[in-house]
Amino acid sequence: MNGSLRPRIAAVIPVLDEEGAIGPVLAAMPRDWVDDIIVVDGGSRDGTMAEAGAAGARVLVEQRRGYGRACAAGVAAAVAGEAEIIVFLDGDGGDRPEAIPSLLRPVLDDEYDFVIGSRTRGAREKGGMGPHQALAGRAIGAAIALLYGVRYTDMCAFRAIRAGALGSLGMREMTYGWNLEMQMRAARARLRVLELPVPQGRRLAGKSKVAGTFRGSLKAGFGILATFARIACERRDRN
Repeated sequence: MNGSLRPRIAAVIPVLDEEGAIGPVLAAMPRDWVDDIIVVDGGSRDGTMAEAGAAGARVLVEQRRGYGRACAAGVAAAVAGEAEIIVFLDGDGGDRPEAIPSLLRPVLDDEYDFVIGSRTRGAREKGGMGPHQALAGRAIGAAIALLYGVRYTDMCAFRAIRAGALGSLGMREMTYGWNLEMQMRAARARLRVLELPVPQGRRLAGKSKVAGTFRGSLKAGFGILATFARIACERRDRN
């Protein structure tokens, strides 16, 4: 797609120790669809930053830990670079960059403001998304539907959103609740939301910081539940 004929698009990829994975992810990026590739490193102790830089990404360092902080830093850089649409994906290889055009088309066609991928509804490679993750996504999605009338089946990091719409949401969550907060605030703000099936692969290298350990899973789970409770209890006139 000709970049001069469409809004500027940036991809934001938060990473932490993704050496061996981030290179192939960046190599698979559809460069004719994405104008600015921003990799935000949250404190890697391996060769992630060098690998990302060698693959042509713009590499930022976020000194403070937190998935949401890395995403927020990437958003700030994307907006400063005049991006009008932002794509988020993980850097471990689970999110397939070749699916980016399918997420972008409904936004570019001005049919939707926010398009989120659903691994639960898509084809999942063995060893990728765990059953407990699929169950949690559906359960949280059902609860959001009860609150706001918008049903999700996943809390997938793979998503595309208009930069202006994202800026209006008042995002505050700086840890693992970032994705859920965006979904809840988008539903409550009555953005035009679409969920699409996306393919889910296995991580290409390293170990998951969430699903890879019991402690990581527990920490992420508590963070997500706390985020849900906080936003659900906010006054309805707030985003």
